[in-house]
Amino acid sequence: MHLGRNRALFPRTPNRSAWNPLTLAVLAGVWIAALANWPLWQSLHALPEMQGPRGTLFIIAFGVIVACLTTLVLALLAWRWSIKPAIGLFLLAAAFGAHFMGTYNVVIDSTMMTNVLQTDLRETRDLLSLRMAASVIVIALLPLAWLWRRPLQAPGALRQAGRNLVGVVVAVVVMVAVAGALFADLASTMRTHNTLRYKINPLNSFYALGMLVHDANARPAGPPVAIGTDVALAPPAPGAKPLLLALVVGETARADHFALNGYGRATTPALAAHGVVSFSDVTSCGTSTATSLPCMFSHLGKQAYESRDQDFENLLDVLQHAGLAVLWLDNQAGCKGLCERVPHDDAYRLAPGAAPMPAGLCDGGECLDEALLHGLDQRLAALPAERRARGVVLVLHQMGSHGPAYSKRSPPGRKPFMPECTTNVLQQCDRQQLLNAYDNSIAYTDSVLGQAIDWLGRQSGGYDPALLYLSDHGESLGENNLYLHGLPYGIAPREQKHVPLVVWLAPQTETATGVAMSCLQGRRDVALSHDNLVPSVLGFMRAKTGVYRADLDLFAACRGRQP
Repeated sequence: MHLGRNRALFPRTPNRSAWNPLTLAVLAGVWIAALANWPLWQSLHALPEMQGPRGTLFIIAFGVIVACLTTLVLALLAWRWSIKPAIGLFLLAAAFGAHFMGTYNVVIDSTMMTNVLQTDLRETRDLLSLRMAASVIVIALLPLAWLWRRPLQAPGALRQAGRNLVGVVVAVVVMVAVAGALFADLASTMRTHNTLRYKINPLNSFYALGMLVHDANARPAGPPVAIGTDVALAPPAPGAKPLLLALVVGETARADHFALNGYGRATTPALAAHGVVSFSDVTSCGTSTATSLPCMFSHLGKQAYESRDQDFENLLDVLQHAGLAVLWLDNQAGCKGLCERVPHDDAYRLAPGAAPMPAGLCDGGECLDEALLHGLDQRLAALPAERRARGVVLVLHQMGSHGPAYSKRSPPGRKPFMPECTTNVLQQCDRQQLLNAYDNSIAYTDSVLGQAIDWLGRQSGGYDPALLYLSDHGESLGENNLYLHGLPYGIAPREQKHVPLVVWLAPQTETATGVAMSCLQGRRDVALSHDNLVPSVLGFMRAKTGVYRADLDLFAACRGRQP
């Protein structure tokens, strides 16, 4: 019994063909640093200061640091029962990370990791490609096939712990020595090009995931703190009807691709025909849906939202507290928790009593944005009558211009700009064809918004209708070799943060609210942001509450200006 209990502490008969777990950790660290970090080496090589022998030496030294850092982490997991699963996880994470960073020139931080975790099947399908498959096969599956066939040594626990400790110490010593020898160049490069740290693959992904877990645990568990419970509706003007606001949340739309904002292509003819006001200088709260959507519906504003130590209810809850009828209708990957406490539904599900979905509107597991409008009469009628009598807010969450499969965001036969890029590997697209595909998605959004305004107009017998459209974030379309969105906010280009904001009021709504479209038109170049959304909707719906801020209400300066 004594000997049996100590077998784990003392070596067994050695198998000369077996591999020590620490050896595999070192090999994996070198493989991942050399091959899976090619986007990092490509980015470094493109820097002007990396040209010449000194730059080459720096890149090699940086590779040694990355290899040592990866090996250090794996050395902590270098045990007979854990090393193969650990290396497998590292290789798979590195393969996918290398593909996305190399293909779209994105970086992986906590924002991007949130996007990954909240990606649904439709979005995942749009990202699949032969290039991704090749990356996974070469970087992960081939070495994994070799790894799984290797027998492992089974030294005693104490001996393996000693080896692992030596591996950790050697990795640290080498890292410190190399970093010390190149400290000036290393400090300057990382300070000037601070996005490089988000490309150290796959440690960037694990660090981002750890930050998400830390942030989630830093806030108290349980339901969000209630806000706006003091809300009351101001009395309407004499003869006014209940307000009906269609709040359309756009997706991945760039303000500079709206003809209303001076873009040189006719991307917004329907909105122009309806006489809308398009605000030209609007900045998003984030560079991804997962960040922007909760932020733009928060009463806190960007700065306070990002530094909050607890979660709060949102705009929809305040509208619900006010007794208004609220409905969230989604054609995206969900409402990010915003609509959990109000009525909500998905666009692909038919409203009770609605006609069947027109052919071609919902195919292949996803719907075009016109599905948001199908059966809207029935959805409106199904809301509680006593709430409808006070006013209605319909939130329509679009698929919009979600990439990289831009060509799928507009229906065949309604693509004014051809030919268009049809691949999701955007770097392989002809530049003009890429712009055509994206602009077709904007033109289709314009058509959907035009139809939404037409529908609102048909409700004018029972309501005073209005539309407010605001996109969650923008998109990079190859500028500076950047694609998609989700870069850290502080370094993201304007293309990812400059978003469209469009307002339409029916003439009777101008009269009922005292907000003149002509006044709004005169203020179209005023700097706005997502921070303006909550106060503007509350003010427009006559909701008086302590969380309302008149200084951020975009309608406030024009209220009382009769058309």
